[in-house]
Amino acid sequence: MKKIILSKELNLTAKFDAFPYQKEAFEAVKDLEYAAIFHEQGLGKTKIAIDLLLYWLENTSIDTVLIVTKKQLVPNWIREFDSHTSIKPSILTTKKNENYFVFCGPARVVVTNFEVLVSEKERMMLYLKTRNVGIIIDESAKLKNPKAKLTQTFFDLSPFFQKRVIMTGTPVANRPYDIWAQIYFLDHGRSLGNDFNEFKEATDLSNKLAEHVKEQEKFEESIAEIFDKIKDFSVRETKNGGIIELPDKVYIQERIDFTSEQKIFYEQIRKELIVEIKKDEHWTLDDSSAVVKRLLRLVQATSNPRLIDDSFKGQSAKESLLDEVIQKIIDGGEKCIVWSSFTGNIDYFTKKYQKYGSVKIHGKMNIDDRNRSVERFRTDEHKILFATPASAKEGLTLTMANHVIFYDRGFSLDDYLQAQDRIHRISQTKTCYIHNMIINGSIDEWVDVLLDAKQRAAALTQGDISIFEYQEDADYSFGKLIQDVLFSYEE
Repeated sequence: MKKIILSKELNLTAKFDAFPYQKEAFEAVKDLEYAAIFHEQGLGKTKIAIDLLLYWLENTSIDTVLIVTKKQLVPNWIREFDSHTSIKPSILTTKKNENYFVFCGPARVVVTNFEVLVSEKERMMLYLKTRNVGIIIDESAKLKNPKAKLTQTFFDLSPFFQKRVIMTGTPVANRPYDIWAQIYFLDHGRSLGNDFNEFKEATDLSNKLAEHVKEQEKFEESIAEIFDKIKDFSVRETKNGGIIELPDKVYIQERIDFTSEQKIFYEQIRKELIVEIKKDEHWTLDDSSAVVKRLLRLVQATSNPRLIDDSFKGQSAKESLLDEVIQKIIDGGEKCIVWSSFTGNIDYFTKKYQKYGSVKIHGKMNIDDRNRSVERFRTDEHKILFATPASAKEGLTLTMANHVIFYDRGFSLDDYLQAQDRIHRISQTKTCYIHNMIINGSIDEWVDVLLDAKQRAAALTQGDISIFEYQEDADYSFGKLIQDVLFSYEE
């Protein structure tokens, strides 16, 4: 298809030069039909993407570039274009009448979110047949489930994009098989195969691995091969690779015992869960949604029993521990972010710590209110940000703080890594401290071991470490530990 030429073309010059490692990534992928930019979060993938699309528009047959990102990150992209270019992108939104003018207009760059592309699939298909369009998908791990309608939409549209690029710092968002759908969007099965179920079976970090050494070996061999299969069109840099200098990141386990009331409550929830498990012969203690939902009740019981039963009169042991940790941080003249998966905790603690100018971000707040919280947190009088990972783990640079406290943690590796790296980014000058709050003898201990195992498996899958480095510290005990968490007190 012949490139569309406009009577008045845009200024396609970048306002600022990239860092050397960004230029290296750009050079590696600029002329490929498809590519994956897997630089770790905080290393400026957006700059690489902007330089890439400027090159496409000026030097190739591409006449339009579509940026797809998460809804809350669309304003971030608009700001980045304003900072780095003279381009003012058009935006596809949920307002279909307004989208008509974008589809029929001369825009060289269009920004939208994942869900809009699903709702506008038919018009997008027609659009792609009339123009030479390149696509850059930001936070591509959102496509990890190949059976989801969202992912299927992208699979259907994929052949009609002349250039395809995906970007994420966490391609293995939770388990190694999360990478399959993202790569399939790019190469239609050439590198990792066409059969997701077969790929998943070979790369599943399953609880069953705990007791089967031969299965462990097969698993390790399978995930060690993945990056070799995709390296010809993938670039990956990490903060430990020496390309930039960042302060150290120090992990601290903040441990405490249950209070007596909380222990009784936790045991009640645990025994109810055992009854549910025994009723269902098909239950496995892996990542099925039903199991995860029920296990989260145990996480709630260690976090704050009032999340389950508002008549609970005691206090979580973690609350007094949080008081101590926050006081030390404030006394040291520093700021912190406190992460909890539960909105109830965020609201409660924001009120409790008002004397420190606490602010909050969670999913029940609109975007404007969230942005106001961030701006307030940038000022000296606001010392603590309380937030849920789901609402604030991406797109934010919060280096005014150098402590993050995980009051509780879910089972998602992506949530954990993205949330802690809000502070460990370019422009951070202080040592970063990651405080993980753990109640002894609780599900918190399993979550800690599970996330560590997921992180190591992700590192091997992404080519960050060798199979020999992986095997030195490989730990599959999470498979047995969850059994102990649930059944150790059973008579």
